[in-house]
Amino acid sequence: MTCTIYTPAYAQSASIAQPASTESTEDKLQKLTAAVAQAQAQMNAYQNQMQELQKQLSALRQQLAAERSVAPASPSPPPPITGESSSQEGSASLEEIRERQAMEDTQIATHEQTKVETESKYPLKVTGLLLFNTSVNTRQVDIPEDPTYAIPGGGSTALSLRQTILGLDARGPELMGAASDADVRVDFFAIGSQSNYAANGLLRLRTAHAGLNWNHTRAFVALDRSLVAPYTPTSLVAVGEPPLAWSGNLWAWVPQIGVSHSVPLHHSVLKLAAGLVQVPNPPSLGQTTTNPPAVWQTERSRWPGTNARIAFAKGDNGEGPEIGLGGYFSPHMTASNVRFNAWAGTLDLRLPVGRHIEFLSNVYRGQALGGLGAGGYVDYVFEYTTTTRVLHPLDDIGGWAQLKFKPKARLEFNGAYGIDNPFANDIRRSIASSSTETYSGLSRNRTAFGNVIYSPSAYLLFSVEYRKLWTNYAGGSTNTSDVIGLGAGYRF
Repeated sequence: MTCTIYTPAYAQSASIAQPASTESTEDKLQKLTAAVAQAQAQMNAYQNQMQELQKQLSALRQQLAAERSVAPASPSPPPPITGESSSQEGSASLEEIRERQAMEDTQIATHEQTKVETESKYPLKVTGLLLFNTSVNTRQVDIPEDPTYAIPGGGSTALSLRQTILGLDARGPELMGAASDADVRVDFFAIGSQSNYAANGLLRLRTAHAGLNWNHTRAFVALDRSLVAPYTPTSLVAVGEPPLAWSGNLWAWVPQIGVSHSVPLHHSVLKLAAGLVQVPNPPSLGQTTTNPPAVWQTERSRWPGTNARIAFAKGDNGEGPEIGLGGYFSPHMTASNVRFNAWAGTLDLRLPVGRHIEFLSNVYRGQALGGLGAGGYVDYVFEYTTTTRVLHPLDDIGGWAQLKFKPKARLEFNGAYGIDNPFANDIRRSIASSSTETYSGLSRNRTAFGNVIYSPSAYLLFSVEYRKLWTNYAGGSTNTSDVIGLGAGYRF
């Protein structure tokens, strides 16, 4: 009896459960079908609305064209006694139509504008800064448009567009799970023998980058500042050569290849970067670009230089305080096959103070730093004994610091000071022991500046800046110059 009672009950429950599962699946399918149908209906309705709007736009354009063609030929009838309001309404309606047409024409032009097309078909963006500068120098300086040191002599006034910058930004395909990108910047600050009434200078490659980006790692090739000098002071007047160039700012743009990696920590980031670098020979005084001989000293040595930096940044996104240590080493060889080494140790700091104030600094100590933009334009000096001539890399120490106050997003105040100080003992020994050669560099160069930069829109920039130069030559007095500069830029 027990089996005959429970076995049918079990079979009945199973037979009831099966249709319930089938009905649930069918309900889901019906709901999905209904949702697709509803979405299709909405798309058809949107398409019909777009067609209707296009018809209305065409009708409005025809009506406006007809009114423009008829209005000059036949004067409008005099308005009735109560027609003053009607005339105002008609005028307002016509003005509204014109405004609407102008807006629509602008939108159509924006959508139909020609895009930058590349052979690779990947996105390419044209950027730049059209920059006008004027400078008044109370004493003679090396470059009137963007002075970096003072020279004995009278003052000068300069107007220039040579510091205008043009650039290209590109994004490329993915490779090994990494996104690729590249950019290049050029200006017109090179020196050339050709000039005309409008400009003086030639196209010059400033910086270039190309890299592969993973989540926390970047492999790159670049023409840019060395890794040991990550920051630069802020100025809209000194752009051709960055602010505090040859006054403690290791600004030189040098070819390099390397890897950077960030290690996220608890509310902080550890940054690591290292690479190979080729540093050019130092330029001569008064030369804005490096025109190297057939072979650089680093190329003669047949060994590339190295530079590396480790930094610790506080904050979840690395936007808090950051402190970094850097090192640079590069073998050199002179044209007479004399080997010497260039090296530097650096310390950099970024310290936000509240929401509106930021402190930046970079200091260094090293030897033979002329190719990086320091050392008074000199890599080495000669010391003479009774029988031999000994090459000695020039020791150097320097750095800069800047305080930025930004009360609003489009207004900022900057004040900075920098110094580059080759060791006086090295210079004295070279001068004292040489009867035929003289020291060709600076013995010390200092610069201080303050500026205001205002941006009334995202594309317009205006600045006024005061700069003071103190320059010492070997065995001479201090030369000074006051520089008052104005800058106006259009960013595109």
